[in-house]
Amino acid sequence: MTPPIRIVLVDDHRVVTRSLKAYLESFVDLVVVGTAVSGEDLLKRLDEWKPQVVLQDLLLPGGMDGIEATRRVLERRPDTRVIALTASIDEARMMGVLRAGAAGYVRKDAEPETLLAAVRAVARGKTYIDPSISDQVLHAVSPRDEQTAREREVLRRLALGLSNREIADALCISEETVKTHVGSVLGKLQVENRAQAIVQALRRGLVTLEELGQDRQA
Repeated sequence: MTPPIRIVLVDDHRVVTRSLKAYLESFVDLVVVGTAVSGEDLLKRLDEWKPQVVLQDLLLPGGMDGIEATRRVLERRPDTRVIALTASIDEARMMGVLRAGAAGYVRKDAEPETLLAAVRAVARGKTYIDPSISDQVLHAVSPRDEQTAREREVLRRLALGLSNREIADALCISEETVKTHVGSVLGKLQVENRAQAIVQALRRGLVTLEELGQDRQA
């Protein structure tokens, strides 16, 4: 039997962490191994808890916000997957935490099933952006699209969560060629990782929120 996914919750509101713990642990494949009230608190016990997934608020008390906490967690434990759980729809903050290496971004008012899907997706190595993020953020004015048709195809499949190998198979090209296209796409979009690229794919209309939701529920 596969061991349950080890989760740490980071939020200074204890009602929130207790409710999240009760919900997540109602599923046999999930276990909450710790709760922290700040980024500093999280880092003190990170090596003890050894989480696979850290689910944290972006607005934390103390001298460290969720963006900096994400950066430091991944410096210490690169295999840990971080999901930002926040009430904010501020694009700068969202892109900031994705740039810091977060694998997921979920609104606090999302349906519980969305949070569950996010945890399971990032634990499998996928990226998860909450499908309910407002159109105002996703469809803000973006730079002129200078991608080739093949690069747009690669970006679309990347946004849907396909691996380089899966993209290569879908487009009948080599995995090495896919890596080249991915590098070019990230460079042209001026983003650093797949999570940020998903936001740009949504902006350009290459994927829809509905498609992302269907893909993650499958």
